Amino acid sequence: MKFWDSSALVPLIIEERTSPTCRHLLRADPTQIVFCFTRTEILSALWRRRREGLLDDGDMVIAEGRLDRLSSRWTEVTSVADVRNAAERLLRTYPLRAADSLQLGACVAVFGTQRRDREFVVLDDLLAEAARQEGFKVVVPREP
Repeated sequence: MKFWDSSALVPLIIEERTSPTCRHLLRADPTQIVFCFTRTEILSALWRRRREGLLDDGDMVIAEGRLDRLSSRWTEVTSVADVRNAAERLLRTYPLRAADSLQLGACVAVFGTQRRDREFVVLDDLLAEAARQEGFKVVVPREP
């Protein structure tokens, strides 16, 4: 069971350099835990790419379908007050953006102090370092 940051989920939806590695991780352990606003964060990333001309209308239809299928299988952390409290502590401790602190805060909220063998899948280096310092086993998918 792994907690997946949105940065590591996007390559499961649109093809990126790390997509093969992310797919391998998912096949090895299909149980995904995510923050309840992860879907929104992913849609933001997809539509930003569309506005930048990196995806066309057809690509978006395919991407949103993949997001629907993926999100129907994951488990969402919905305890927003617990996530907010953890995220605010993280913001005082690490140089994170708000969305990143919420992602890591959700991971903290779901696993509590049982972090040693809990995996946090992420592509963002700053967030990965904060997760390491919080005691999580960080998995950073690399290009094959």
